[in-house]
Order: sequence, then structure tokens, then C-alpha cells
Amino acid sequence: MAEVIKMPRMSDTMEEGVIVAWHKEVGDTIEPGDILAEVETDKATMDLESYQEGTLLYIGVKEGAVPVDSVIAVIGEEGEDYQAALDAEGGSTDNDSGEKEGEEKEIEPAKSKKEEAKKAEVKEEQAVAEDSSGDERIKISPLARKMAEEANIDPANIEGTGENGRIVKRDVEKAIETGVSSPSAPAVSAGPEFEKIPVSQMRKTIAKRLGESKFSAPHFYLTIDIDMSNAMATRKRINDLIAPDKISFNDLVVKASAAALKLHPAINSSWMGDHIRRNNHINIGVAVAVDEGLLVPVVKNADVKTMTTINKEVAAFAEKARSKKLQPEEMQGNTFTISNLGMFGIEEFTAIINPPDACIMAVGGIRSVPVVENGEVKPGHRMKVTLSCDHRVVDGATGAKFLADFKAMLEEPVRMIV
Repeated sequence: MAEVIKMPRMSDTMEEGVIVAWHKEVGDTIEPGDILAEVETDKATMDLESYQEGTLLYIGVKEGAVPVDSVIAVIGEEGEDYQAALDAEGGSTDNDSGEKEGEEKEIEPAKSKKEEAKKAEVKEEQAVAEDSSGDERIKISPLARKMAEEANIDPANIEGTGENGRIVKRDVEKAIETGVSSPSAPAVSAGPEFEKIPVSQMRKTIAKRLGESKFSAPHFYLTIDIDMSNAMATRKRINDLIAPDKISFNDLVVKASAAALKLHPAINSSWMGDHIRRNNHINIGVAVAVDEGLLVPVVKNADVKTMTTINKEVAAFAEKARSKKLQPEEMQGNTFTISNLGMFGIEEFTAIINPPDACIMAVGGIRSVPVVENGEVKPGHRMKVTLSCDHRVVDGATGAKFLADFKAMLEEPVRMIV
């Protein structure tokens, strides 16, 4: 019996998937475990695996977006009539007669549009206007004059092809294409003024989730300045001991955040509408920049992991994120998020909370600045972090106490292991 294959929900936030390519064709024999197609979700490009066996009888969508639970294929016995199965699911097959009818309906409007365009051009050529400078030798239609003005083109530089050398629309269009311009004005580019960039599934989801977060969660922001001199020295000592492996400043930030979250469980919470969820596990999301936006893989139980383990996990996640191989389960379960733009030269910024977290920390770069110690000016290293808080869950004093302990962890890194 023919079985209808629908677009599965491959992540918790997925509403539609984009079929990138099919690995099977109609008529191919299918075994359980065979990869049917590649599907781009809101978080990654994933393989669509078959759980049925038989022959691929029908492909509903070759490429493009398909809503979750919509029909994409039918598998059954070779030669089997699958139309009843499609009808039962509200699907359909291509209808040649329907396409022909559609084509016939398009013929007359197309002709009509061409005739109207021709009539408009004839009228344009008939409308003669003298050049605004008063030079009667330059004859130009009103539409052509307007186009020339908008394109910053001097009509004197345009050769007219209308009646009696009149400048008409097509002459201005040609002048724009060839780059003719007024002597006092810069040349006008012949290319398009803009381009349309399709919105990926990932970008759609980022826009939706962060829009909901920004406008539903009342954000407030707390910024603190941290002396990073001891953290820099500690990192160097650690890296000297564990060479060739290395830890980054971001690993120190993740570890310090986890240690501070243990002291302040109110920060490690989520707003659930009718209750606040106090999370017992500390799972830190680390924002990773990719071409289409941000992905947030999650370091689970970060409080009990070493910095070298955290470093290896984050590096592996970053590589998967850039190659779109992150799995949904690797981006779920976050209780706190860190966004670090310090490596891009950003000193300070604010971040939008990543649901369902109550807070996100924005980490800036380490700055070399003069500092005053015991009345003397000395070189120092400072770093600013800004905590975005959901006021429904976290109050200002609670956030401030968390940041104070986070600062203490980085300024005296030994606190992280005590």
C-alpha cells in the first residue's frame, strides 16, 4: 500500500523546511535508512531518512520551502496507483490540462500589455517638449526629460532616435546603460539599484525568535568593568602547562559564568508564563557567528567541566555550525547564553535575550588602558561585559550580585576551582 511521506519537524522551532536536493528519483528502489533528500531547517542542513521500503512513486516538491506535515513524496509498490493516498492527505499530482488552461489564460493579457506599451511609446514620441534651457534644437518628450533629470544626464549628450531626432524613452535608457552623464555630475552606474536576497530558514527563525524576545521580555542592562590582568597571566600559565592544547579567554568566561551561576540560581532561570523555572543544570549557550546569522550550541553541565573540555566542545561546535552540521539536540537545553564580540574589536555592546533564558551576557574585547594603583598610573587590561536581564525573572540587585561574583572569578581565577 502506498505510503505518503510528509515534511517532518526536525527541530523544536521548525515550521517549514527547504528541500535542497533529492538523492533519489522517481522509480528508485528505497530501503529503510536510505537518504531521500537534503533538507535545510531553521538551524542546520539535515538528511531526510526513509523509514519505509518500496519504490519512490512520486516527488511533490523538487526544491524549495515546504511547511511541516506537508506531502513531499509517496513510496509504494512499483506501478501502484497512489492518487488515492495523495487525495486522502490533500495532495495532488501535476495536471497537464491545468497547465495548458493556465497558459491560454496568460496569452491575451500578455498581448494586451504589449499593445499598451507600444501605444504609450507612440504617444511619448508624439509629445514634444523643448529643452528647459531654451535651446530649441533639443527636442525631448516629457517622460524622457524626467528620466534624464533623475539619472543626472544632460539631454545635450543624448542622441535622439525619434521623429526629427526627438529624444524619447529608449534613448535615455540607452544613455543610462552606456554611462552617459552630465559633465558636472558623476557617471551613473548601469547596474541595478538594489538586489533581493532570499531569506533563509535560519534567518527567518532568528528574526521571529529575537523579535518575540525583544518585545515580550522587558529587558534591562547591567555593565561592569573587569581587571583582566590576573586572568591573562593565569591563561598563559595554563597554556604553558597543557601545550600544545590551548584555552581561550572565552573558555575562561564560560567557566567563570558557570561558577557564578552556581552561586546565583535566580540567574539560571526561565520565564514560563505561569511560573518561573529554576534550572538545576547549568547549560551555557555560546553564540557562534555564521554567514546567515547566529547559532547557539550548548555546553551542557559547564560547571563540572574543565576549561580544556569546554575549549574542545566549543571548537567542535563552531566547526559544525559553519558547515551546517549542528544537530538540534546540540542547540537545546540552554539555561544561560554568552555572546562574545571581543575578537572583532568591539569594546561594549548589548545582546537580546535568547529564549527561554532569563539572561544573556555580552562580552567585549580586552583593552590596554592606564589604571591607577596606590596613587600610581600603571598599564592595565580591562574588559567590559553587559548582562541583559528579563525583568520578569531577575531584579536589578540580583543581576548586580551575579556580575560582582563573575568579576571576582576573573580577577582571581583560583576562585573558579575552589
